[in-house]
Amino acid sequence: MFTTVRYFVKTSIIFLIVGIFTGLYMSLNKHLFYTGFSPELISAHTHIILVGSIMMMIMGVALWFFPRAEKDDKKYNPDLILVTYWIMTISTALRFLFQVVGSFMESKYIETGISVFSTFQVLAIILFFYAMWGRIRGVGSQYREAKGEKF
Repeated sequence: MFTTVRYFVKTSIIFLIVGIFTGLYMSLNKHLFYTGFSPELISAHTHIILVGSIMMMIMGVALWFFPRAEKDDKKYNPDLILVTYWIMTISTALRFLFQVVGSFMESKYIETGISVFSTFQVLAIILFFYAMWGRIRGVGSQYREAKGEKF
């Protein structure tokens, strides 16, 4: 497992832990302290787990398992993959923080920040899979399929 893959996978695990503790906080507030929580906190909790943890795990595992890029693949660029990692990590963390703060107070700046960081997350995912597109191919399986093998 090479370095960039480890970045994606370990960051995914960190985001999962943050999400789990956010859910615990919400559960304790609702069922033990009876204080409740903001819908914005539900969004932060869900988002850090689904996008921060699950999506980044998918990206890391795809980077690890998919066949190597062909030599003439102009789209695949390891530097672009690393840039998408940083865009995804920073924008996910900041979106989460802005949503948590937004669950306690209202501010136009917080709402704008959430929208900006959401846009960067979408950009990172699109860039990642644009770069990976050529690596999504059969390596030998097309020959076995042509001979009638079923998978």
